[in-house]
Amino acid sequence: MLDLFFCSNMNHNLLIFLALFFVLFYEAINGFHDTANAVSTLIYTRAMSARIAVIISGIFNFLGVLLGGLTVAYAIVHLLPNDLLLNTTSTNALSMIFSILLAAIIWNLLTWYFCLPASSSHALIGAIIGVGLTHAIIIHASLLYAFNLPKITSVIISLIVSPIIGLIIAGSLIFFLRYYLNNNTKFHRIHMTPLEREKIDGKIKPPFLIKIALILSSIGVSYAHGANDGQKGIGLIMLVLIGIAPSNFLVDLHANKNDIFATKNALNNLEKYYLQKKINILNAQHNSKRLNNLIIKNIINTKLLLKTISNYNMLNIKQRFQLRHVLLSIANMIDQTENAAEINNAKDKYFLMQNKKILLKTIEYAPTWIILIIALSLSIGTMIGWKRIVITIGEKIGKKRMTYAQAMSAQITTSLSIGIASYTGIPVSTTHILSSSVAGTMLIDGDGIQLNTIKNIGLAWILTLPVSILLSGLLYWITCLII
Repeated sequence: MLDLFFCSNMNHNLLIFLALFFVLFYEAINGFHDTANAVSTLIYTRAMSARIAVIISGIFNFLGVLLGGLTVAYAIVHLLPNDLLLNTTSTNALSMIFSILLAAIIWNLLTWYFCLPASSSHALIGAIIGVGLTHAIIIHASLLYAFNLPKITSVIISLIVSPIIGLIIAGSLIFFLRYYLNNNTKFHRIHMTPLEREKIDGKIKPPFLIKIALILSSIGVSYAHGANDGQKGIGLIMLVLIGIAPSNFLVDLHANKNDIFATKNALNNLEKYYLQKKINILNAQHNSKRLNNLIIKNIINTKLLLKTISNYNMLNIKQRFQLRHVLLSIANMIDQTENAAEINNAKDKYFLMQNKKILLKTIEYAPTWIILIIALSLSIGTMIGWKRIVITIGEKIGKKRMTYAQAMSAQITTSLSIGIASYTGIPVSTTHILSSSVAGTMLIDGDGIQLNTIKNIGLAWILTLPVSILLSGLLYWITCLII
């Protein structure tokens, strides 16, 4: 880590330090902005005290970052085109990163101040789009060059669709719980609110088994949040480091001989596969060239580059740029192959997926120190500033207080949805999924929702992308003028 500060002048070192500080600050804000997603249901069902709930949430957010992998992290990195990220000066890269982070931080703090459960993911992705668009305008380039359109499209679709899915699934869970447990003598209390439980049974705490279910589902939300949102912070730091210190971070310089051998072996396997298959797919970016001819050419060039290499430190800076670029190109072509009409069996798809994973292992990585500081920042943020959003989710979405069943259904839905999204590499909004899940349970139970709160949440949802796009674009334009 300290190597970052030994190869540059003092001003550059200061900028690197500030960039890393802003990433960690963003992640801490993300922690206390989204803590309510995991603890509000525990607090309002009296399953656990606020202090203990927040501490447990912080611990499992930490574990989620450590164990959650890197698929979402690199979904964030790849929102900016590879060429844009690699063909820029370190000063310009820092301007991009500062603009992205400041825009996301400003919007997150504003929505937190007004007690709105807005999406940190929306803000971050909008900020990335804004910087890409502004950069393209400044250099008079095509707007298609501004960002990775397929990645942006899939991410935005997931951000829009996931809350709707959350509402439907949570509502369905409540429906089934009503159907099966409403008249059950043992579990009918699951449909009580804490106040009803106190009035009827004279007890403050939920029944033991229901309490355990609430705690476990809350832990699931915290862990899933760490695995998804924590990876966004990891992706941001890798954006910073690839942009300002590419010689050290374009490829994993600590990759061992076995990793490099596995990369070479995957290239050999893919070359044989494409020579045999002769898949005829037109690539729009390369006129009428067949995809398999192009990918074979890239594979051969990469094999020549790595022929005598047993350690990536043997590559010069130009070769590291070339290796990163060509491996990402091959991975993108594999994605196109998987969608081809000729590839219609599970065996071929599995073969391609596994070899793609091996190819990307030494360029889609993160040093352990990055994962640890992001995990620490998110977990510390989780333990502070949580109360404002908790009140909104706990009191202002439904007209009545949450029942145990509603809380549990919303949390199970949220943890499963985010867990699946993290595994597949899709950045989603924990806040929107949980808020919509709570609303879905209230609607199905017939308790009604507070329309003013829903309107405010919806307005924040609609405004987050355009505001963060405009804000980051304006900040980037100003920094370019100053620099």
